Amino acid sequence: MSLIYILNGPNLNLLGKRQPHIYGHETLADVEADCCRLASELGHDIRFHQSNREYEIIDWIHEAREDGAGIVINPAAFTHTSVAILDALNTFEQPVIEVHISNVHKREPFRHHSFVSHRADGVIAGLGTEGYQLAIRRVASLIEVAAKK
Repeated sequence: MSLIYILNGPNLNLLGKRQPHIYGHETLADVEADCCRLASELGHDIRFHQSNREYEIIDWIHEAREDGAGIVINPAAFTHTSVAILDALNTFEQPVIEVHISNVHKREPFRHHSFVSHRADGVIAGLGTEGYQLAIRRVASLIEVAAKK
């Protein structure tokens, strides 16, 4: 079984409570349960993390370099500000999929730029928490392709 890291940035611990008209009513625990279920069905394990601290996300990316086969990351507000997370992702040689629950391109102009997208192998935005499921499927597919090489 390959290990997929699912990393979540600031304020996602408030999912389901914060601006449900934008982010929906599902909690991060709901998202984690759905991700665990799907990953298991696909024959993968996940390590699911959330932090409001940039350095913790960077540390988890570094950890993933040792035992991760892919990363699904919703960097939240760090998307638009963190060159440090981009630099950490650039050291990770496996697939990276960037996820955003809301359609960031329909929101404030500052949300239209993503540092993380410079490294991501794909970006999913505006599909609600279902975007995590799609990201896991894509990472699993990329892991499978890499294993055949």
